[in-house]
Amino acid sequence: MPKAKETLLEIDLNALDDNYRYLTSKLKPETKVLAVVKAFAYGSDSVVVAKELVELGVDYFSVAYANEGTTLRNAKIETPILVLHPLPVNFEEIVDRCMEPSIYSRKILEEFIAFAEEKKQTNYPIHLKFNTGLNRLGFVEEDISWIAEILSKSQSIKVKSVFSHLAASEDLNLREFTLGQIETFRKISEKLISKLGYKPLLHCANTSGIINYPEAHFDMVRTGIGLYGFGNDKEENKHLKPIGTLKTIISQIHTVQKGESVGYNRGFIAEKITRSATLSIGHADGIPRSYGKGKGWVTINDEKAPILGNVCMDMIMVDVTNINCEEGDEAIIFGPSTTAEELSAAINSISYELITAISQRVKRVVLRK
Repeated sequence: MPKAKETLLEIDLNALDDNYRYLTSKLKPETKVLAVVKAFAYGSDSVVVAKELVELGVDYFSVAYANEGTTLRNAKIETPILVLHPLPVNFEEIVDRCMEPSIYSRKILEEFIAFAEEKKQTNYPIHLKFNTGLNRLGFVEEDISWIAEILSKSQSIKVKSVFSHLAASEDLNLREFTLGQIETFRKISEKLISKLGYKPLLHCANTSGIINYPEAHFDMVRTGIGLYGFGNDKEENKHLKPIGTLKTIISQIHTVQKGESVGYNRGFIAEKITRSATLSIGHADGIPRSYGKGKGWVTINDEKAPILGNVCMDMIMVDVTNINCEEGDEAIIFGPSTTAEELSAAINSISYELITAISQRVKRVVLRK
């Protein structure tokens, strides 16, 4: 690969393909796959990623909000799209662009039925979200009779799927809790199906659920972070490859004398003569101020360069005292070698937070087959 000449995020579609195939190898042939492409496909590029997944045969996409789905529709992606967190103000957009809302409360169900009836819809697909322990969004078991009754009074909507979300599927120390969630979901689904008189798709497994709980695969699984190269487990990470590599370049190198400081508020004071390299990336690009002052590093010519002082809006400074480098050289923030998971651990964070924070001003470069 050519060396970077500016700040950019490389998106490796070969890695995406491999990750998809690894995850689907754990499923039965008839199990459907829903790919989560919210938040710009976890900080990459939702259109590029979605188009590749269409070629791979994905069955469904999900986004958090309606405007994310509209981006896919504008790119002529016709695959069904589940909107995980629809808001009444977006119902018009959802129906106009043929997206499918997650319905998670009595208020949202009543409002969507009223909207669908006003628009003279028939059997418009909805997805019923049940809370089995995450306590974030969702109906509870006691709502089933009410749901069945209100659905029986309207022909405007039809339940396409029933789903829930596992709270701790990556933590095998909480296996008993997760198995309890799965059993609760099974019980809720059976009760609801008996009242509906037909069987919607059932799904509750996320990436870690795919890997750790085959009994939770049901009719469809949802995968997000796994597609982007992280399995929430060191052993599983060996089978997955991060699709994103964040790079920048050295803009200038300074020799900092003992006692001199680097950056705002004198965040670093040299205890000896230090070579400091200024890189063209900062917190406006997604590198939080939690880094610096001994936390975090970049890789330059295969060597770790610790971040010095405070992260600036558009720049960071790193220690290259013992690294053979010069202005214009490439610096890798994270990628397959130093992963976002490893780097985020330096500030007690997680890969999700780091990769989804990459600013849209950072240039995306797609590496194709």
